Amino acid sequence: MSDTGTRAVVEELLRRIGEGDPERIAAMYAEQGDWKLNWPENEHGRAATPWIRHRTGRADAAAHFRGIAEHHVPEEADTQVERVLVDGDDAVVLGEIRQTARATGRAYRARFALHLTVENGQITRHHVYEDSLAVAQAFAS
Repeated sequence: MSDTGTRAVVEELLRRIGEGDPERIAAMYAEQGDWKLNWPENEHGRAATPWIRHRTGRADAAAHFRGIAEHHVPEEADTQVERVLVDGDDAVVLGEIRQTARATGRAYRARFALHLTVENGQITRHHVYEDSLAVAQAFAS
C-alpha cells in the first residue's frame, strides 16, 4: 500500500476510535491479524485490566475497545496524537492517553506508540507500547 493509502486508513481508525463505537472500529481490522500489547504477562494486576491481552483479529478488536470503555470513565478520557509516521504499509502513532479508572476513580496518563500495518485497506498488525505501570497503578486496589 502507498504511504497515502496507509495514512488514510490510520486517520480513519483514529477518527473512529475518537467516536467510540467498538464495532465501527473493529471493521477497520482484518479477520485475522497480529495484535500485541507490551504488558508483563504475569504482573501488575491483570485481573483489573482484562482488556489488556493478546488478540488476533476483528472480533477481538471489538472486544478490546468495549473493554476499554467498560473500565474507564468516558467523560474523562482524552487522547493526544502527536505524530503519525508512515512508511509503506507501516505506520506509527505517537501520543498520550489520559483516562480515569472506573473501579478506583484514579486518573492516569500514559505515553504510547502504536505500530500498525495496513494491507489491502485493513489493519493486520496492532502493536501497542505504552506506560503499563501508569495503567496498573491507576487500577491497583
